[in-house]
Amino acid sequence: MKRFTRFTRLTTLSALLLAAGLNAGTAQAQLAPAAATTAPASAQSEARKANIVIIGTGGTIAGAGASATNTAAYQSAVVPVDKIIASVPEISKVANVKGEQIFQIGSESFNNERLLKLGKRVSELLKQPDVDGIVITHGTDTIEETAYFLNLTLKSDKPVVVVGSMRPGTALGADGALNLYDAVLVASNPDSRGKGTLVVLNDEIHTGRDVTKSNTFKTETFRSPFGPLGYVVEGRTLFFRLPARPHTMQTEFDIDKLDKLPEVAIVYAYGNVNPASVDAAVKNGAKAIVFAATGNGSVGDYMVEPLKAARAKGVQIVRASRTGSGVVIRNAEQPDDKYDWIVTDDQLPQKARILMALALTKTNDPKELQKILWKY
Repeated sequence: MKRFTRFTRLTTLSALLLAAGLNAGTAQAQLAPAAATTAPASAQSEARKANIVIIGTGGTIAGAGASATNTAAYQSAVVPVDKIIASVPEISKVANVKGEQIFQIGSESFNNERLLKLGKRVSELLKQPDVDGIVITHGTDTIEETAYFLNLTLKSDKPVVVVGSMRPGTALGADGALNLYDAVLVASNPDSRGKGTLVVLNDEIHTGRDVTKSNTFKTETFRSPFGPLGYVVEGRTLFFRLPARPHTMQTEFDIDKLDKLPEVAIVYAYGNVNPASVDAAVKNGAKAIVFAATGNGSVGDYMVEPLKAARAKGVQIVRASRTGSGVVIRNAEQPDDKYDWIVTDDQLPQKARILMALALTKTNDPKELQKILWKY
């Protein structure tokens, strides 16, 4: 193959340079010094390869369907992480990678215990001097919750990238291979350091704080209300903005010091919502209830008393919005000062749950909890 390539190259040069009075031998002689300088640069590039650990947790990126046309109906979490890595050989040109399987589940099965286990393992790996970054393959259903949790609790500036896919690897138009390749690119790039936990899908780089899944099946489902941090284009990692809120090393939450998370429930608001949902959360030991309210945290008149009663029992009440974006304003829809309630800033209910669980490990003072929700 090398001889054929060289012959083709010389033939092309002969044709192009004939009019200039040069022959292929002369051209080759002139090119020789350039070729000599290229080899060491390539060797240096090899030496600079980052060491990346890819942690497998399951999800669609580890899924398989019965046929190539099954893009939304398939079985998730059946392909081990080592096979996923082997299916994308281009990764070896970017970084030295090794796989580690910690779970093999759909991300809807993540709970506090699994979240803590994953976070502690990532923390252990980040402390190793021979690890430059982490990539986590993850189901898309709760990828935003895991990413936000890691964004708040990891104590390292090394890149941590969470990646998934909307289609299994067996499907036509599967997106997992490119997403994984892009995630390794981002995790290997020194420019990714100090930006917190990132989520990479569909050529976009998002901060774990902002990103959310917005569609059940489209590959462009992940959105951030303020836009992505950047893009991955033709093997290049391009950043255009930075996370504005504290993360990782800037927070008071440390994964290494967490052994258990307080129970935080989400009660979803709708017309004719049953107040019994609040009572059930209290009976099940919730230390806080995030009320995913309509509009700007609106609370129906028949829901005010059940929430006040829960607060009287020591349960923190957090007004959030089910709309998907926007800020919930304190003392606007409800007299939060009077009821001793809390409001989210712009956190979605599922992200407010993560933040409240962490905040409750620090304080149970509603004023301090409010400051934490506004801060992060």
